[in-house]
Amino acid sequence: MAQFKVVVSDPASGKSEVLEAKDATAQIFMGRHIGEVIDLSAVGQSYKVKITGGSDKAGFPMRQDVLGSGKRYVLMTEGIGFRNSVQGEKRRKLVRGGTISEEIYQLNVAKVVEGNKAPAPAPTAAPVKSPAPSPAK
Repeated sequence: MAQFKVVVSDPASGKSEVLEAKDATAQIFMGRHIGEVIDLSAVGQSYKVKITGGSDKAGFPMRQDVLGSGKRYVLMTEGIGFRNSVQGEKRRKLVRGGTISEEIYQLNVAKVVEGNKAPAPAPTAAPVKSPAPSPAK
């Protein structure tokens, strides 16, 4: 069965935490693509996350623009999995597709919506009192 290390990053605080996803928990992620939003309430977490990337056991990164879950050689000039040393350099690099499969070892996700938090109430204006009528003379 599938087993992942899920790195959950919180953009608001800048911190991250690592969760282990095994067997039934890992099935939530299987077949999903980079960029999809997943509700983790079934796993026991109270938030939604967006899949931002990952890598396999050998360290090959996932790329959103590569279809499927297999490894492919892609001609790259920039982006994930490529660091150029000379401007304008092109190189054919081995990367993994953007679909999650059993070969994935680490999965990177970012929190999107916090759960169990009520939205902040909208500020209301205090009622304006009309001036009291002046006594007639």
